[in-house]
Amino acid sequence: MTAQGSAEAHDAARLGDAAAAAVVERVRFAADGLVPAIIQSHDDDAVLMLGYMNAEALRRTLTEGRVTFWSRSRREYWRKGDTSGHIQLVRSAALDCDGDTVLIRVHQVGPACHTGARRCFDVDPVIAEGAQT
Repeated sequence: MTAQGSAEAHDAARLGDAAAAAVVERVRFAADGLVPAIIQSHDDDAVLMLGYMNAEALRRTLTEGRVTFWSRSRREYWRKGDTSGHIQLVRSAALDCDGDTVLIRVHQVGPACHTGARRCFDVDPVIAEGAQT
């Protein structure tokens, strides 16, 4: 793996505990306690995947600099890349205008999708760019 594709070449952005708590307090979580998190490549702006976070997963993401999700199917936390090595290092984070969606820009090491595709949206394209019907 080249230095550009490795985790060592990229520092993760992090917040302190108080700053992260203030961000979590501003988020409008859905009735199930989750907020959608769009994961975008800091390196080329590609949308890599969508996951869900509860308050604790968001806090961990903001303070640890590694993306952590809440698995709706397994009902547990999972930190992207812990088993595959395909980690996501936080470069920046933002809330949308309503505070009910989080955008996390990351340096992605390896593919983002569990299928091995670079992006989860590469797996099933519905309309090809420039297509007309």
